[in-house]
Amino acid sequence: MLRILHFSDAHIDIAAHGKKDPSTGLPYRVQDFLIALDKIVDYAINSPVDLVIFTGDAYRDRTPSPTYQREWGKRIIRLSKAAIPTILMIGNHDLSPTYGRAHALQEFDTLSIPYVHVIDKPMMLGQTELENLPVQIIAFPWLSSSAMAAMINANAGTKQEINNNMEFLINKIVENWIKESNPDLPLIFAAHASVQGAVFGGERNITLGNDYVLPGSLVRNSNFDYVALGHIHKAQNLNEDSHPPVIYAGSIERVDFGEIEDQKYFVVTELVKGKTSVNWIALEGRNFIDNSIDLRKLANDLGEGKIPDSSTVMEFIRNELPDIEEIADSVARLTLTYPLDWEPLIDNHEIHQYYKDAIESQIIHKPQANVRLRLGDDESISSLSPINLLEKYLLSEKVDQREISTLQELATKIIYNQDDPFDLEAGS
Repeated sequence: MLRILHFSDAHIDIAAHGKKDPSTGLPYRVQDFLIALDKIVDYAINSPVDLVIFTGDAYRDRTPSPTYQREWGKRIIRLSKAAIPTILMIGNHDLSPTYGRAHALQEFDTLSIPYVHVIDKPMMLGQTELENLPVQIIAFPWLSSSAMAAMINANAGTKQEINNNMEFLINKIVENWIKESNPDLPLIFAAHASVQGAVFGGERNITLGNDYVLPGSLVRNSNFDYVALGHIHKAQNLNEDSHPPVIYAGSIERVDFGEIEDQKYFVVTELVKGKTSVNWIALEGRNFIDNSIDLRKLANDLGEGKIPDSSTVMEFIRNELPDIEEIADSVARLTLTYPLDWEPLIDNHEIHQYYKDAIESQIIHKPQANVRLRLGDDESISSLSPINLLEKYLLSEKVDQREISTLQELATKIIYNQDDPFDLEAGS
């Protein structure tokens, strides 16, 4: 049995802004990612594990500052000194869009750091490449469009044609490597890629789009004993209760509010040929709090047309704010929705002061215009065509009549799918 630690999408400098720790000079949010990375490295060394697989995206982009390269390097060197074979796979954030350019993890390859293996092109690693560990890895780092075109010797063609050719080529390569593998040893498939059926944070299903998408049938191949994936920040198993486990480890810390509901993990697997167990190790990151206050509730209570004084508005806001203890040391966001003409009644300085103990805070204003169409006594909404309703709305917004005519003509083409000039007199 082999114990393998799998983590992904570290992005240690993606939140390099906000308040800084005076003792280190680093933003607190960067330290959140480094703390998570330290927990992962500590576990790998102290547990210990036999192999570490990182499935891509060490940084925000391929040109990290020397400071962040130093911080990442410190952690990887610890694994090297502990003699733990470590796979560093190149992700899309680590890679230049120009084929052949250096990537963000180039120095680990150039300097031949002991026990560290940089995966910047598709390859198969056996016992010889992995310090005689009884395991094999088929590895696919991120493939840019230019890299895909180069692999299939295609200088032209649509994105769909390139994707179809790539799917055929990757399947063929994987099939050949499976045939070449030792059937008595566990086989791992590792990739930084989108996989059909995976879910982003925010429950957005992956479909074919700008990314090349690996088919689900490829990663669920029963010849694999574990599939280690990176690129999607939401931790998930795409082959639940079946073999092999198909694991997106997810990012190591919440990147933004789109991930507020996502628990973060790294994964430790106990790898046996034909049978693999997966253990999700939770990472307790920075607390995110997200609140919304809708002042239109107060407007409804007051009655139509009544405008309160500033003290009434601020009292309503204070009663809706989260506890100040909850805000301390958090990443906080407050969204204020209110009638447009109430803007001067909101004391922004007081609100910002209330959130001063947050590591990072965002106050988002969403003023709402109260537009009402004024119709004649003999008119009703149902009696007006969509084009005439559009005209009345634009007039209420004080849009120039010449622009209104142009917009009406465009609306006619869209609504009625016709190219005939709009008859302004007839209204249709």
